[in-house]
Amino acid sequence: MLTRLLVLALCIVTSGAVIRYYVLTDFLREDLGAVAQGQQLALATYVAQDVDTKVIRRRLLIERLAASVPVDLLARPEQLRGWLRDRSPYQALFSSEIIIVNASGKRVAGYPDQEAPADTDYADRDYIQSGLAGKPFIGRPLEGRESAKPVLPISAPIRNAAGEVEAVLVGMMELAAPGFLDSMLQSRGGTATGKFQLIFPESRLQIEPSQQGMDVSSIAPPGLNKLQDRAMEGFRGAGITLDAEGKEEVRAMASVPSTGWFIVARLPGREAFATVERIQDFVIRGAVLSTLVFAIIASIGLYFVFRPLFHAAAQADSMTRDELPHTSLPVVRNDEVGHLISAFNRLLFKLHEKQAELERIAHHDTLTGLPNRHQLSGRLRQVLAQAQRKGTMVGLLFMDLDGFKRINDTLGHEAGDEVLRQVAKRFGAVVRETDTLARIGGDEFVVLLSNLGADAEETVGAVATKCIEALSMPFLIAGTACKVGVSIGVALGSGESSADALLLTADRVMYQAKKTGRGRYMTHKL
Repeated sequence: MLTRLLVLALCIVTSGAVIRYYVLTDFLREDLGAVAQGQQLALATYVAQDVDTKVIRRRLLIERLAASVPVDLLARPEQLRGWLRDRSPYQALFSSEIIIVNASGKRVAGYPDQEAPADTDYADRDYIQSGLAGKPFIGRPLEGRESAKPVLPISAPIRNAAGEVEAVLVGMMELAAPGFLDSMLQSRGGTATGKFQLIFPESRLQIEPSQQGMDVSSIAPPGLNKLQDRAMEGFRGAGITLDAEGKEEVRAMASVPSTGWFIVARLPGREAFATVERIQDFVIRGAVLSTLVFAIIASIGLYFVFRPLFHAAAQADSMTRDELPHTSLPVVRNDEVGHLISAFNRLLFKLHEKQAELERIAHHDTLTGLPNRHQLSGRLRQVLAQAQRKGTMVGLLFMDLDGFKRINDTLGHEAGDEVLRQVAKRFGAVVRETDTLARIGGDEFVVLLSNLGADAEETVGAVATKCIEALSMPFLIAGTACKVGVSIGVALGSGESSADALLLTADRVMYQAKKTGRGRYMTHKL
């Protein structure tokens, strides 16, 4: 009991610690998650605005430069290259090259002075097609022809005096070049290990920093990341999701206003929720330490509280082995343990009172209160021994009810039990006080007659007749009149007869009486 109480107390303490662990963890995760999402959204917004400013600056520059291109030089590539060379300061913003493509999609001139292959055709490029359609265009990342590094094209139409598009001016800038996407590389502070991504939704491409500069790759297909799918559909904000490796991370999305792009700020969950992990570790260590201290203190306290109970249990155990007399135990303290010992003493007294009653129940039928088969066997042995000493006869009536099964089946077992009780009362009214009436099972009753003399047959016959007549009147059970008869087998024996022989003979004769018509008795003398 001490162990169970201690285990119960430890379970309560542990449950409290577990509840605190999860409640505190959920609270901190929710709070820190909101803070981390807000921080990432602020960073993403800052980077998006910075990228937007630089894109707008380059777009305006390429538009002004396209407006100033001498249209008459389109037919003179060498002079046009010289014109571009004179505008070399623009190269600071377009770190790769600036080229001019005519209306046929062929390259006319470029700076730095790089010759394109003769079969190079730009007509299928989206930024050329948009420029020829008269619209400035910010393209998607491409692989540079010379450097094999990702570059971003920005194009603008070159118009003649009549406003017709004669060519397209394209500025190419390397994405990893200083001065463009620096904010994606330098905006992290402290020990943050997150990343930024620049997403191009129309082409489903993404740019992210790497050790080599900037890497261009395709974004994950739909269905793998719900937050990314929402962002591709237009959602801008922050949330918590899982990366490609199944690890938790905080993501925030902010649009680059002048384009259809958006910036993604990513922060690993282990970093965002590092405080939660430290708190969890602290809670676990504190719970283990407090549980150990509580277990030690509770064990000592419970031992002193239950020591009288342990002593009483040892004494009671000695009583069960008859090493000590069955006497009341001493009550040391008037507390719960003392009340328990007092209750044990009262129980012990009750047990002594009930012992005699239990012995009676063991030898009597619980339904009718008549002696059962066990007591009948003992009584039969006594009667036979007495008959042997006195030279008298013994009569045994084995009685089985007729029609009882029908009542049990139609009216139920409770009605059948009531019939058995009333039958026992009627049989008890006709037998002598010196005789034994017993119920040995089901609807079988036995009457044992002792001290029978020369008129033994007449005596047992008279008793059998009275038993049959006792059941002649119907029984009123639950408002229903029930008729029950009895078939009786009578065995007469002397002191030399055995108990088993008498019972078996009376049983056999009873079945003969049933076969000859029921409601009668037959006698057999051993």
